[in-house]
Parts: sequence; structure tokens; C-alpha cells
Amino acid sequence: MSDFLSDPMSLFGVKGKVAIVTGASGAFGALAAKVLAGAGAKVIAVAGSKGPLDEVVAECRGLGAEAEGVNRRPDSEAECDAIVAEAVRHYGRVDILVVASGKNDVAKITEMAPERFLDVMDANVTQSWLMARAAGKRMLEQGEGGKVVLMSSARGKLGHPAGYSAYCASKSAVDGLTRALGCEWGEAGITVNAIAPTVFRSPLTAWMFEDTERAEAVRAGFLSRVPKGRLGEPADLAGPLLFLASRASDFYTGHVLYADGGYTAG
Repeated sequence: MSDFLSDPMSLFGVKGKVAIVTGASGAFGALAAKVLAGAGAKVIAVAGSKGPLDEVVAECRGLGAEAEGVNRRPDSEAECDAIVAEAVRHYGRVDILVVASGKNDVAKITEMAPERFLDVMDANVTQSWLMARAAGKRMLEQGEGGKVVLMSSARGKLGHPAGYSAYCASKSAVDGLTRALGCEWGEAGITVNAIAPTVFRSPLTAWMFEDTERAEAVRAGFLSRVPKGRLGEPADLAGPLLFLASRASDFYTGHVLYADGGYTAG
């Protein structure tokens, strides 16, 4: 029970573990793939955009990790099963799953066609469910536990006045899926948790960090609700990811970890 005391940092080790990361060409997915690679995991990076995917795989290998790219989208049972099969073909097993694929579509509910709502729900909820199902089956067969990390948002807990009915609903559903699977797989040693960030620096949010009148006005309104007094940086997601992907979180499951500088606390 006290084997970690001589080396507490070993609790966060993922060296040699096989990690699947979907949405690896996106901001959080690329970060997740590279963080896990830098920590010594064998990475299966998954994305539908081949060019950006190849760049992420090259960066992972540049960090000294074994890494392979899978140019697929987790949008069907067959595709998700194929992604897991690729991981097993390359590295023999699956230990960690990070689902970072998803999307947003902003519009007032009265101006949003039902098809657009369903598209967001499919990308954020159905694909998380399908990917967790495929990887979970393999983890259950292995009988050695596993780590599943889903991507939620502060918007899973809080509403937004600017047309986020689809996104908020989808992330609330991801939170529910996290809790349900945490309960379902608890005795099998598979932990299921979610990271729920607020605004983080990425290509999509870069304008919010600029020294422009518009950006400053938006930041001021947002930061008035953030106790830490700043927007998020990629490094603020790296720590939570390693925690949830390692044995340091073995007693944590069904949990939504808010990486939000206290935004949802007040």
C-alpha cells in the first residue's frame, strides 16, 4: 500500500501504456497526444484530417515516443471498432482512451434547424459513447482495468445566453455518460472521468488573447467570473490529463474535473 512513498511521482507514470486519443488534430486532442507521448505512453492518434494528424504523430515521435496515426473518425460502431483494432495491431492492447473529438454550433434555438442540433449531439455524445464502448470492450477482455477520459466543458454545468443550446445539452450528456460508465465499470477497475475546461488558448480562441478593443471587452466580462483572473493555458489541461490517465486517479471515477480557474464555483 505504501510502495509509492519512496517515489510519489510514480503514481503519475504512464510509460509503456497504450493510449488512444481521438480528435488528435484538434487543440485538446493534439495536446493530449503530445503530453502522453512525452510521459512515455505509446500513442495511437486518431483524426479525420490527415495532414494535421501526421504533424501530431511526428511531434509525438520527436518526443521519443512510439506513435501511430489512424486517419479515421469515431462516427460509427465499425469505425470505432477499427480504431481499437489498429491500437491492438500495433501495440497489442489498450490501456488509456482520451476522447477529444467533438464540435460546437452556435445559434439561437429558434434559428437552429433540428439537424444542426442532432449533428452536435452526435459529434459530442454519440461518438463518445461509441468510442468508450469499443475501447471498454477491449479493456474488459484484458481484465486489467483501464482509463477513459472524456471531454466535457464548463457549459455542461452552466448555460450560455449566446446560442449554446446544442453544445450545453451535449456536454451535460457527456457528464451523465461519465457518471454512468464510472458506475458500470467500477468493479472492473476501469475509471471513467471527464475534463471540463472553460476558455483555453487554442487556434479557435486566439483572438480572445489579443490586445484589441473587442478582445479586451470580452475578456473583461468573462474574467469577472473567474476567481483566478485569467484565461486557461494548455499546461492547465496537461496536469489533469496525466492525473486521470494514471494510477494516481485509481479511486476517482464518474468525476467531472473542472479546469476552469474557479469559473463554475461562483
